Amino acid sequence: MDVTAWLLDADPAIRWQVMRDLTNAPDDAVAAERARVARAGWGARLLALQGEDGRWGGGTYSPKWVSTTYTLLLLRLLGLDPASPEAARALERVREGVTWDGRGGAPFFGGEWETCVNSMVLVLGAYFRETGPLVDGLLDRLLGEQLEDGGWNCQAPRRSHRSSFNTTILALEALLEFERSIAPDPSVAAARARGEEYLLERRLFRSRSTGEVIRESWTRFSFPPQWHYDVLRALDHLRSTGRAPDARCGEAIELVRRRRRADGRWPLQHTHPGLRHFEMEDGDGKPSRWNTLRALRVLAWYDGGSGLASGG
Repeated sequence: MDVTAWLLDADPAIRWQVMRDLTNAPDDAVAAERARVARAGWGARLLALQGEDGRWGGGTYSPKWVSTTYTLLLLRLLGLDPASPEAARALERVREGVTWDGRGGAPFFGGEWETCVNSMVLVLGAYFRETGPLVDGLLDRLLGEQLEDGGWNCQAPRRSHRSSFNTTILALEALLEFERSIAPDPSVAAARARGEEYLLERRLFRSRSTGEVIRESWTRFSFPPQWHYDVLRALDHLRSTGRAPDARCGEAIELVRRRRRADGRWPLQHTHPGLRHFEMEDGDGKPSRWNTLRALRVLAWYDGGSGLASGG
């Protein structure tokens, strides 16, 4: 089948990313399609579900996956233009009305105590161009929580001094979004490079000491990923940095190739249980536009690299 045509016969959130990443459409055409995310389809539906108090799902972090935090993360993945008037109205409601109950009413963009949650808030703050002491404070805390092995762990320092793949990918995405949307910063870039090296040293899914697959679920691809790590999420992050492909990604790339169906598409896998505002796809085992889009752009990045960077 014509996989590109199938991808383009979709919601604006899919279409604009296909146009940008796979068909090399002109910038103005991509921007015009991206603008539709706020006005049609999934993006418009999510925006319409925001309460007058600024929250989604009646909560700040819970219930999963329909709370304010996870809905904003989904809007970011859909590509809602942060400069759009629709995004501005939604974010103004968040600033004015959404607080953290466990912190005595602290504002949403001030974050919470836990590293994973703060990474999510930082990625949102950076994406939606929140600047000032709240976001700067989150960044400083995240940089200060990086462990000696290069990664992060929400259980550190009390319960663990070893990094977690789940926490590390959230931190890396937040740091990259800060660099991209707020300002380049050598200390942020250096911390991100150390964190990416932590993943690459482990071939994205293997134990550094034994070589065994750490968790089989990481080899199956979900969307939205929520707070969970998987191989495709890590590869898509590395692609988005603009760095040259690293040879240590090779086994993970072959895993992506093996997941492809005979018709050229990738299935949805390992959907994380919880509430959803609405369904975007047909369920696990069925063809997934999100996974197909992400897999194709990861393969294009890896196969198009002008020589692979060596490492390890």
